[in-house]
Amino acid sequence: MWWFGKGQLKKNPLKLSFICRYAKYLIIFSFCLGLCCLSGFYHMKSYRISKSHKELLIPPMPCHAKTNVMFLKTHKTASSTVLNIMFRFAERHNLTVALPAGQLLHLGHPLTFMAHFVEGFETIGQNYNIMCNHLRFNSLEVKKVMPANTFYFSILRNPIPLLESSYIYYKDHVPAFRSSKNVNEFLESPTKYYQPADYRMNIYARNIMWFDFGYDNNAKDDANYTQAVLKEIEHNFHLILIAEYFDESMILLKHTLCWPLDDVIYFKLNSRSQDTIQTLTAKSEEQIKTWCSLDWKLYLHFNQSFWRRIEETIGLDVLEKEVNHLRTRQKELMETCLSEQEAVREDHIRNKAFLPFQSGAANILGYNLRQDLDNTTLRTCQKMVTPELQYTSHLYAVQHPDKEKKVVGSPLLRTRSQEKKQLPRSN
Repeated sequence: MWWFGKGQLKKNPLKLSFICRYAKYLIIFSFCLGLCCLSGFYHMKSYRISKSHKELLIPPMPCHAKTNVMFLKTHKTASSTVLNIMFRFAERHNLTVALPAGQLLHLGHPLTFMAHFVEGFETIGQNYNIMCNHLRFNSLEVKKVMPANTFYFSILRNPIPLLESSYIYYKDHVPAFRSSKNVNEFLESPTKYYQPADYRMNIYARNIMWFDFGYDNNAKDDANYTQAVLKEIEHNFHLILIAEYFDESMILLKHTLCWPLDDVIYFKLNSRSQDTIQTLTAKSEEQIKTWCSLDWKLYLHFNQSFWRRIEETIGLDVLEKEVNHLRTRQKELMETCLSEQEAVREDHIRNKAFLPFQSGAANILGYNLRQDLDNTTLRTCQKMVTPELQYTSHLYAVQHPDKEKKVVGSPLLRTRSQEKKQLPRSN
């Protein structure tokens, strides 16, 4: 602070004049500075309020349903249910499905996928919308078939129940399974039964998901190798779902593809009766983590990314509400469509056209439809319970009417309401 005595000021009038002028400028400067700060404060406050107000009033940008979708159908992972969802979506929106050529029922599996495995590829080219039948993934060849803006996704399952399921389902077809009494005996010494050289038949006995993604299921579990594969899968696929959280997976898929809820409503397909499930010992469960270590690492990695994706996009609270909504809607449709409102054993399926393929020691369940359905509702319900092979045959006949029909027949009716492909409305 400046300080001058009274006597000094009287003796020096010039200095007094200078001090007065300085004080005046200092007061004016301070006043202007105060106004600027006050103005800035109110402007900042107003901006914040205005921005918050806009965020509340402006709805999020509308998304557009993705119609070019590739689903890698892995084995024994609830993938037949996903395939049914994809087929129904394709029919509802008049989309073209990349179907197996000729009498093939899979897209070349266990051979690595090639574009010519798809019916009509030579003439249709890169104009397919949906691809979802079994194949062994080959990114370069798939991209020859599917458009550049295709959305890629798949589904994984915990390798412990998966191997037990594979053992029962492929018991009669896989050499590694045939000579053992049960799954626990096989797991006591898997190398005693398993021959890597016979890969085409034995793939179901070890790291089958790793194989389906296009990699060597007998590869050494090296940290650098597995990390490189996981990164490549993350690069090739936009989303990986988890079978143990199927309803949650359908909600995440719905949001990601921008599909309405009814497009992901489902009836569980290709499931088996409880009496065919073999109980694994604790030792067997631990052995699977080692024997199928590549699948185990694959599952752990994408199980984590699945939940991270949900937290970053939907949130757990919204997820819970939408899962409840999905289950309510599913219950409504089961009451509308099904006479027993649940899956039934093979020998209880009345219409054998809807009998799912039976394999190994598994008793694959199916459904009986109500008898009092009108044509429109009947067709919708039929599609929801049609097994994979029959639905593939049906779509093949529709898309390629000039070709010889696949041996597996189609149970779907031809009705005048064929174009009305909406689900029955909820009350």
